[in-house]
Amino acid sequence: MSATQSKGQPLPFAVAGVSMRDLLAAGEAAVLVSTPPCGPDPELSEPAEDHREAA
Repeated sequence: MSATQSKGQPLPFAVAGVSMRDLLAAGEAAVLVSTPPCGPDPELSEPAEDHREAA
């Protein structure tokens, strides 16, 4: 048995070698990648009456 197990101390929850900063950055990157892009603004798009008909 290891020293931590024989003393009854709880094991650390965090994964060794990964900082909280890296974990938070990974979570933010996952949100950005999984969020679909926004559609165009209605006020910036061309009005329907300005379109010309095909020949």
